[in-house]
Amino acid sequence: MEPTFILLIILILLVFFSLFIVKQQTAAIIETFGKFSSIRNSGLQFKIPIVQRVAGRLSLKIQQLDVIVETKTKDDVFVKLKVSVQYKVINDKVYDAFYKLDYPQDQITSYVFDVVRAEVPKMKLDDVFVKKDDIAIAVKSELNDAMLDYGYDIIKTLVTDIDPDAQVKSAMNRINASEREKIAAQFEGDAQRILIVEKAKAEAESKRLQGQGIADQRREIARGLEESVEVLNKVGINSQEASALIVVTQHYDTLQSIGEETNTNLILLPNSPQAGSDMLNNMVASFTASNQIGEAMKESKRKKKNDPTQGDQ
Repeated sequence: MEPTFILLIILILLVFFSLFIVKQQTAAIIETFGKFSSIRNSGLQFKIPIVQRVAGRLSLKIQQLDVIVETKTKDDVFVKLKVSVQYKVINDKVYDAFYKLDYPQDQITSYVFDVVRAEVPKMKLDDVFVKKDDIAIAVKSELNDAMLDYGYDIIKTLVTDIDPDAQVKSAMNRINASEREKIAAQFEGDAQRILIVEKAKAEAESKRLQGQGIADQRREIARGLEESVEVLNKVGINSQEASALIVVTQHYDTLQSIGEETNTNLILLPNSPQAGSDMLNNMVASFTASNQIGEAMKESKRKKKNDPTQGDQ
């Protein structure tokens, strides 16, 4: 019983150490006495115990390596770029990927540093932000040429972050803020100018309408006076007397209007009881004198016309 039991245990151990599992999207490298033997894909696999061993496993999934590179731009600004490299092992070149490179990520990082530090110093800081895709394309092209021989395929490279020095960012923010304030001030100035122009137009229109209203008012007053003179002429009062009477009437109407206002501080001069009579007499006298002067001027012109010698004197 004991030898049989021991043999059974040995067989179980042999089976246990002979079988191994390879996960999905993974390749296992098998070596026989230290020499490469085969590549096993996903699933349950068998190897000869003691003679063969699993030397290593490589993931066939797409992997990402983030590389941060600090360099200087053409305008002497130090900037940090974060370059994300997506790569995978080529299925047909698992042997090269496993045996040719011990540390593929270090190799990729070196190429990223080399390309970025060759491209960015050719650009100004603003161009780095604008042309970051060009930098990513240059990195991918260089890496593809270099890593293809090692069994790696570069799927995509992305410049995911551009981080200038803190003082530079502060200066850029101030410049941006100043530009925006300048634009805002220009818009505010334009708006203010439009308001001033529109206000001036409104005031001009108001003055025009006000003047038109005053003109219409005076026109109606003149028409009313004309009608009043015509009515007075019909009752035997001549035009001069009618005009004087109308002026006196307006004088007393003004006195009445002032008397109706209790809080007014307006004073009408002269304001004596005989002011109306004096005003009427003065107006009649002025009209009479005006007529006399007019008649005298007409007579003088008539004499000069009839006697040319007077004109030469």
